Amino acid sequence: MTELENAPVSQENADDVRDANAGYDVPHYINGGRVASRSGRTVDVFNPAVGAAAGRVHMAGAEEIELAVAAAKAAFPAWSQEPPLARARVMFRFLELLQQRRTELAKHIVREHGKVLSDALGEVARAIDVVEFATGIPQLLKGEYTEQISRGMDAWSIRQPLGVCVGITPFNFPAMVPMWMAPIAIATGNTFILKPSERDPSPSLLIADLLKEAGLPDGVFNVVQGDKFAVDAFLKHPNVEAISFVGSTPIAEYIYATGTAHGKRVQALGGAKNHMVIMPDADIDQCCDALMGAAYGSAGERCMAISVAVAVGNVGDELVQKLKDRVKTIKVAEGNVADAEMGPVVTAAAKQRIESLIASGVKEKATLVVDGRNHKVKGFENGFFCGGSLFDNVTPQMTIYKEEIFGPVLCVVRAPDLKTAVEIIEGNEYGNGVAIYTRDGGVAREFTRNINVGMVGINVPLPVPMAFNSFGGWKRSLFGDQHVYGPEGVRFYTRHKAVMQRWPDSIAKGAEFAFPQMK
Repeated sequence: MTELENAPVSQENADDVRDANAGYDVPHYINGGRVASRSGRTVDVFNPAVGAAAGRVHMAGAEEIELAVAAAKAAFPAWSQEPPLARARVMFRFLELLQQRRTELAKHIVREHGKVLSDALGEVARAIDVVEFATGIPQLLKGEYTEQISRGMDAWSIRQPLGVCVGITPFNFPAMVPMWMAPIAIATGNTFILKPSERDPSPSLLIADLLKEAGLPDGVFNVVQGDKFAVDAFLKHPNVEAISFVGSTPIAEYIYATGTAHGKRVQALGGAKNHMVIMPDADIDQCCDALMGAAYGSAGERCMAISVAVAVGNVGDELVQKLKDRVKTIKVAEGNVADAEMGPVVTAAAKQRIESLIASGVKEKATLVVDGRNHKVKGFENGFFCGGSLFDNVTPQMTIYKEEIFGPVLCVVRAPDLKTAVEIIEGNEYGNGVAIYTRDGGVAREFTRNINVGMVGINVPLPVPMAFNSFGGWKRSLFGDQHVYGPEGVRFYTRHKAVMQRWPDSIAKGAEFAFPQMK
């Protein structure tokens, strides 16, 4: 698929964009090769900038599920016995290939997701970060050793892989989110099955190809394209040990409840309603810069997008006026256009839902400062484009505040003081990410310590942790005990084992009926 390197960059050249690689198939990848669905069932894959189907993705039936799980289970014994250093060397080769072909991977994302190329390249870069972290697995798997915990007895701990692990990933980051999971799972000695979003499935096959080229044995990494049928099959399959999921809160809760009921380890990341608090002492121009990128980047289709700006004290009027002028001038275009700032949303249904929520905001008496509905892009009139929208005077009782819009819509809420701003955030069901802009270190410190949110930015709008930390929210943004990637990812994909040893010449004769004590 390297022909994507030469994709057109002219905004008016819609026919070339439509025709590029049109009619392609996206099958499964099982046991080292591509596998078509035996059922013949397929679903259209759209180019959202054009508003038309570009390819077809194969939908898994029971046979493909069984093939993938069987391949992963068969590959597990040998792969789990490979030394961590040998697994790390595969990751090093995979890392090199990703760096060489990052633009190709980004072009797949632009074609099927719609985000602009610069943003897609940023997504690939953050995916690469996790692979870099995974190359350090020999150090990360080191246990602890205590000599002479009792006379003639030593003890240590080790971490061992689980078995077959499954990742169920969303459309909004078709390269990065799978990389949150697969490199850590594989490097720790597990085998892995990826069930990507059917909306933008092509990156999954390129990832599979690169892993094989890096020397990963067949069956260690598999891709099953599918829908709810595939998800339910994995949740209940007796040979699947762990499930990782990123998506909406209702589905995350379902994944967690169903998976754990079937004895599986589950981490399920759900939705978000991320706030940015703007204090009276903040630099308003910096705040506007931050909000433009955080609210409208990737057309708002990020789980860490800032969708609510909480203006504290008297900063609201200046903030809204400056945002108004900038939101109106966002360059909305097909993702390969060189100066594009925002592409389309992913589907026609997403566009309809976003515009319906904007209408509800108007009906509920929020002030619609900038209306991004019915936006048209020259040459791409049938594309799923939304312009940027900005609301002022939003309250927590309104639908546009309560629901995760997942589109280029920013709501400004007014708060008289920081205490009220915190109460607004605490009253929201989500606890994924939050930011505060201020020059006051004491305010920032207390806010960080006390806010009930999993990721906090201080003058940082998108506090997405680097690969050597871990990513995850609180409240109804996460179901499960551990966050993804980083040290928590290593813990999720491994089990702790405690070992105590002594040798015959140090063992006292005779049975001991009392509970053992250290002597």
